Amino acid sequence: MSSLCPFAGATAGGGVCPVKSDKSSAGVCPAKSDKSISGVCPVTGKDHGSDHKESTGHAEDKGTDPRMVPAKCPFGYDSNTFKLGPLSCIICQALLHESSKCKPCAHKFCKACVSRFKDCPLCGADIEGIEPDTELQTLVDRFIDGHARIKRSHAAGDVEAAGGNNKVIYEDVSMERGAFLVQQAMRAFRAQNIESAKSRLTMCADDIREELKSSEDNLDLCSQLGAVLGMLGDCCRTLGDAPSAITYYEESAEFLSKLPTKDLELVHTLSVSLNKIGDLRYYDGDLQSARNYYARSLDVRRNAVKEHSTVASQVIDLATSLAKVADVDRNLGNESAAVEGFEEAIQCLEKLKLDSKQANLEQRRFSVLDFLHNQLADK
Repeated sequence: MSSLCPFAGATAGGGVCPVKSDKSSAGVCPAKSDKSISGVCPVTGKDHGSDHKESTGHAEDKGTDPRMVPAKCPFGYDSNTFKLGPLSCIICQALLHESSKCKPCAHKFCKACVSRFKDCPLCGADIEGIEPDTELQTLVDRFIDGHARIKRSHAAGDVEAAGGNNKVIYEDVSMERGAFLVQQAMRAFRAQNIESAKSRLTMCADDIREELKSSEDNLDLCSQLGAVLGMLGDCCRTLGDAPSAITYYEESAEFLSKLPTKDLELVHTLSVSLNKIGDLRYYDGDLQSARNYYARSLDVRRNAVKEHSTVASQVIDLATSLAKVADVDRNLGNESAAVEGFEEAIQCLEKLKLDSKQANLEQRRFSVLDFLHNQLADK
């Protein structure tokens, strides 16, 4: 699963992506070192000290609409008290999924997480059995369902304030909820709680689909849905469900194909989704289908290199796609096409000049070159 948050560049939902700089996520995305525990909301990434004033009736700021109130979590988890401790698993550090209680110590974890242990990870007691904690899981599910779901209506706009007769307009926080769900999914995925990750990503995808019903041409939403669907494909692939993985990857590619090719990260995500479908077809023995998907990915990367010939990562991606197509050609008995593809990939990489600050790319370049030279040696 890519560690890039699909909401990092979103403009539709406002606020700051909560999954930009968690160092635990291979350097790219999940939650900002959990600073949310000390007053920074993990959904907006903001310190809402001023919002607290407004919520207590002191709307003195210039330009503040007294009818505009911040969306409130029905369980009291606002920007100043957002603490998920009682609702989260200490193993995967995400919200509980299939909450289970160890016997006899009664400590609670996700079922998938604690099932890997013989002793309680918290107290060390022998685990004599595991039983579901439906009451706690119900609370977690209600929290997820209620969190940031109060949204401004696209049609009427006004909703009744809880406990009052006045009409108020709540902030639209749909994208903030999406970022929060992706954050939880990525934590669960890294901890190998794949079912939990899949559950959160499914909720996120459903939310974005609902938004797209009223704004089909919104490129941000298409980008986010394409990325989330790709992550769902990764979950299914990890679970061994290749047909579902292919379905998600194909849908991801469909949405990402609608987007401008100027965004190199989107180009990379699209080409990776196509390659993953090709990989699954390849492992299933359908070589011609695999080649078709590899070739589509190759076309995407060729076009990207034409426009961004100086971007080293794009050149390496292009060489990788050339190698994949050539490898399938060889297995299909088309040796001359395979050799031509391997040689073109080698030429791309040998022309590429990297400086000392690009050590990671140099390692990738060397790895692909080594593979290519070995393939030509086998001809």
